[in-house]
Amino acid sequence: MAEARTVRPPATVAVVGLGNMGRPMAASLTRAGYDVVGFDLQPAARERFAQAGGRAAADMAAAVARAAVVIMLLPDGKAVGAAVAAMRPHLAAGAVVIDMSSSAPLGTRALGAELDAAGFGFIDAPVSGGVKRAADATLAVMVGGDPAVIAQVEPVLAAVGNAIFRTGPLGSGHAMKALNNYVSAAGLAAAVEALAVGQKFGLDPAVMTDVLNASSGRNNTTENKLKQFIIPGTFTSGFSIALMAKDIRTADELAEAIGVPTPLAEVCRTLWGEEAQKLGPGADHTEYGKHLVER
Repeated sequence: MAEARTVRPPATVAVVGLGNMGRPMAASLTRAGYDVVGFDLQPAARERFAQAGGRAAADMAAAVARAAVVIMLLPDGKAVGAAVAAMRPHLAAGAVVIDMSSSAPLGTRALGAELDAAGFGFIDAPVSGGVKRAADATLAVMVGGDPAVIAQVEPVLAAVGNAIFRTGPLGSGHAMKALNNYVSAAGLAAAVEALAVGQKFGLDPAVMTDVLNASSGRNNTTENKLKQFIIPGTFTSGFSIALMAKDIRTADELAEAIGVPTPLAEVCRTLWGEEAQKLGPGADHTEYGKHLVER
């Protein structure tokens, strides 16, 4: 890919995928001064984006034709592959495509080779932090790919996150995201089980949470999910159980592909897969094990 200048406002950025994360991230890019155009296969998502003041394109071609950068926030690697196939004939020369979805790392490398051969930049930059941090542009961004391409779009990444980690070659961001979510899921399962045991014994779940957070059991769930979503039974974190189960599966499949034994990940993969199937794909991931917790 030919050397290109850093992408700064008011350059055009296309956001493909206007879901729970895509909408607030597009808004952050707009606040940073970028010319943002959004697209989603679902008309209702495009309408919500437009009603919130965004500029929604009617089709993929219109969304990406003038974009210096195209950001994808899609459910999985299959959806990413389909989106790239649809946009490729319409991409501007030298455009950089950023997959901020949670895709499979090995698939990311294969897709990157195709785009590179066609003269486009491609990096993976999944995020962590949830809807709240997407709204205030404080996401953690895990970036994999050619350092020169990352440098070219770093201001774009900085517009949506305040912690940008260069994780290594292409696919490493997706590997890190999947492994991070596996660790998060394992911690959530342990916290919910501990809460269920404690309540059955007579402990107050709010006091349990305070003790955990002042002790060695502290984790993301005890700090950000127990009192906020699980104990009150609101289950409104904005991240689905289907996506969490998919990320655990991605982490476990990566381990299998490179020959690393991960017995705990295999157990988590089974537990979360069964729970996702039982609760349905639209359930929030904080609903995991909700039948265990008395309220």
